[in-house]
Amino acid sequence: MSSIISVSNLSKVYDGGFRALNDISLDIKSGEILALLGPNGAGKTTLISVICGIVNASAGSVTVDGYDIVKDYRITRSMIGLVPQELTLSMFVSVWDTICFSRGLFGKKPNPLYLEQLLKDLSLWDKKDNDILTLSGGMKRRVLIAKALSHEPSILFLDEPTAGVDVELRKDMWVLVEKLRQTGVTIILTTHYIEEAEEIADRVGVINEGELIVVDDKEALKHKLGKRQMMIELEQTIESIPESLWTWSLELSGNGSRLTYTYDSYSEHTGIAELLRAVDKSGLLLKDVNTSQSSLEDIFIGLVKVNNEGSA
Repeated sequence: MSSIISVSNLSKVYDGGFRALNDISLDIKSGEILALLGPNGAGKTTLISVICGIVNASAGSVTVDGYDIVKDYRITRSMIGLVPQELTLSMFVSVWDTICFSRGLFGKKPNPLYLEQLLKDLSLWDKKDNDILTLSGGMKRRVLIAKALSHEPSILFLDEPTAGVDVELRKDMWVLVEKLRQTGVTIILTTHYIEEAEEIADRVGVINEGELIVVDDKEALKHKLGKRQMMIELEQTIESIPESLWTWSLELSGNGSRLTYTYDSYSEHTGIAELLRAVDKSGLLLKDVNTSQSSLEDIFIGLVKVNNEGSA
């Protein structure tokens, strides 16, 4: 799969010396869904703003489908749709006029059938003649999405698209995202709902303090950075782990009633069978055994924590 966006050694330093981005390099594949995760102030929005041509970089370069975002601004911007975090809409204009005007700004010929279907996909068709002022916050967010897609971009940026919106809009949003994916649109989203990224993204990137810590296929991330744990509930409490079980580096918790074993589930030899036999031989009585797998959220929290400790 070829790259449609290439970011090379990108940095952004604002007046006053604040470094929002620090030497970021990233290739975004054509047709993929990439989720960018990071705490507030990590640099996600700045990175998107630079790629979209809203903010000028201090160093580095960005190309979109081979075109430089500075030299070929009109070409690259016409390929991109952006749904920003903030509601940026003219309040006294109708929904229909808003998206028609937005399409016209990119020099696109009128296509009422396409715009009609777009509004229907976003459950906005019955609101097409309403002024933006009369819409709820969730409906205004839908209009932003319609604006971003009005000129039929091949790349769509979604900056916290479901933050503070209702469940219905979130469902409509992800149905539309999947529909766009099937037509070949490349989608880059930032979100605080990590479970959403885990469900729909092909790859995940983690940004913290202006640095891209990691970017990889989500399943590969779980493989390389995730962990699996087996929790052994005991019939009786113990004060310490028997010496015969020290080989497995167990953790004792639950007021002495739970043993936790962390292992690599992808390893050919997990050591689980040997551990259970050893527990039996030690005289401990089992009450229950269950396992858990690291989620994308667990990995994200761990990566940010390690990065913060390393930069402290």
